[in-house]
Amino acid sequence: MYGPPPPRRDQNDGIPKPKSFKEVFPYIFKVIKGFFSRYFYIFKLVWEASPLILIVMMLATIFNGTFPVIGAKIASELINEIVDAYNNASNLMKPGAGMWEIIQIVFRDTHIDDIIIIELIYLILKSIINNCYNAFVNISGEKVANHIKVKIITKAKTIDIAQFDRPEFYEKFENASREATFRPIQIISSTFTMLSNLISMISFIVVLAVLNPWAPIIVIVISLPAAIIRFIYGRKNFLYMRRRSKDRRQMEYYSQIMTNKDISKEVRLFNLSDTFIGKFKATFKKYFKGLKSLIVRENAWHIVISIATALVNAALFLYVAARVIEDPQRFTVGDYSFYASSLSSIITCVGAIVASTATVYQGTLFIDNVIEFNKLQPQIVPLEMPALDVKRHIAHTIEFKNVSFSYPGTDKLVLKNVSFTLDKGTTTVLVGLNGAGKTTIIKLLTRLYDPTDGVILLDGEDIRKYDTTQLYKMFGTIFQDFGRYAVSVEENIYYGDIEKGLNEEDVISAATKSGASDYIEKLDDKYKTKLIRFFDEDATDLSIGQWQKLSVARAFYSDSDILILDEPTASLDALAEQQIFKQFEELTENKTSVFVSHRLSSATTADKIIVLEYGQIIEEGSHKALMEAKGKYYELFTTQAKRYIDNSQAK
Repeated sequence: MYGPPPPRRDQNDGIPKPKSFKEVFPYIFKVIKGFFSRYFYIFKLVWEASPLILIVMMLATIFNGTFPVIGAKIASELINEIVDAYNNASNLMKPGAGMWEIIQIVFRDTHIDDIIIIELIYLILKSIINNCYNAFVNISGEKVANHIKVKIITKAKTIDIAQFDRPEFYEKFENASREATFRPIQIISSTFTMLSNLISMISFIVVLAVLNPWAPIIVIVISLPAAIIRFIYGRKNFLYMRRRSKDRRQMEYYSQIMTNKDISKEVRLFNLSDTFIGKFKATFKKYFKGLKSLIVRENAWHIVISIATALVNAALFLYVAARVIEDPQRFTVGDYSFYASSLSSIITCVGAIVASTATVYQGTLFIDNVIEFNKLQPQIVPLEMPALDVKRHIAHTIEFKNVSFSYPGTDKLVLKNVSFTLDKGTTTVLVGLNGAGKTTIIKLLTRLYDPTDGVILLDGEDIRKYDTTQLYKMFGTIFQDFGRYAVSVEENIYYGDIEKGLNEEDVISAATKSGASDYIEKLDDKYKTKLIRFFDEDATDLSIGQWQKLSVARAFYSDSDILILDEPTASLDALAEQQIFKQFEELTENKTSVFVSHRLSSATTADKIIVLEYGQIIEEGSHKALMEAKGKYYELFTTQAKRYIDNSQAK
């Protein structure tokens, strides 16, 4: 049973804000616990995709953390050697000496050549490793994104059809799908970038502590306001994106309408293009207004903080210069370069750590969408374990007992206290106007949904006690909105029973019985013809009637015990419909079958006809009995027959 939709999570990820000082620390603990829970979940996802990703990133972190210090030291030594070379050249150089003489003096009395070679090796090695690492991260990002998408679509196959009736489901699905492509690898990459910057920062702090231990501390403290702002607005951005998920889905919907090949004809003929473009623009305007406000406020804070930070940093650089000038015996020009570079690097590292930390924190909030989606649990499961096995290849009895049903999230009953029996090996036709509840009965019969009240019995047992996988295999079903797959003709047919595999003889037999073989044989590649021009330029687009014959062929191909046909011939002409129903008589022999059809001529040979109106059964019986009763069925049948006669005479 499905109750009302679950309450939306509040703006604190389900953690209520503290109302008193006593609740502050428990609140902080829960927030931190939630962060690390999501954080380790991301590592688990990446490890599942490939352990090598984390190993390589860890090695790259050590390299990226230590190499900046090595580079700064090489630059410092090079400057000192240049100063020495300048002094030597000034003392030894004769007036009017040429460039070659100067170079000889410089390289004879200094180690510049050795340092330049070291610098060259350092730069080449750094370039090679960085480019290889960037390529590795991009490749890993694709691999991780694919791994998570597979998890999402694998999870989707286990989710109840009922969930697809809830906007909350699409919100979770849209959020999860959006984040899967980049968040995990972004978070992992930012984590290791943060660690490498932390290694570099600690190294430079040790270097700068020789000059003044307070200098790096001041740099770190002055960076804290920027970090706080990033965290605050990172969370605000996450909450805004979550709240406005509906806006993004609406924009995607309006965009798809404009590019959907099945709808584009109607949109063009009814001149609806500007209407949907206008709706897209209006939704974006509403969505963008709040997002722009967040961006402007965040960057206004950053401008103020940046000005204050720049002033403090300038004072620190002035202090380093003053110390070097104050003690020329102890400090060289190269030392100034080294210390100034260390100070600059600490500033850069602190900024990078703040940015990486904010990215990681915000990313873990967004990845919560993936976690939430994967937490969805199916309700259409066996009522008790072990589940009952479904007996196959026999005629079955199905009984609806006082069944009522309302779709998830609504209180409106689509079916009201419905009771009837489908006897073994009989054919039953469901009749009624649109909205009477015919298709809903089919969905309950196949256990895509469970009743809100009442029970459905299969061979005397509650249908909910059976193994659902086995249960689905026993049904051969064609819905009104049958599947049209962008694959070959033969694949579209053999999808009726994929466990049987692709048997070409059975495919041709099924197509012949459904009448589809008449047009298939005229196609260029016959049963190998690709359908729907989504992926292949030479694919073929079928008419709706041809597609319907193909869907009927799927039913003939399937090895089903119970045949369910929900308007299987709605797009066929009356003659083609009669031919298919004759073939169905062969297919349904010794099988329990249920038909839904608006053409009541197909109901005349059924064992039982059930007439529905507003979700209730108002008549039940054979064609002869219902015609003699002269009730609703009689009215529908005679009205439809009269229309056919009138149309025939008019022609």
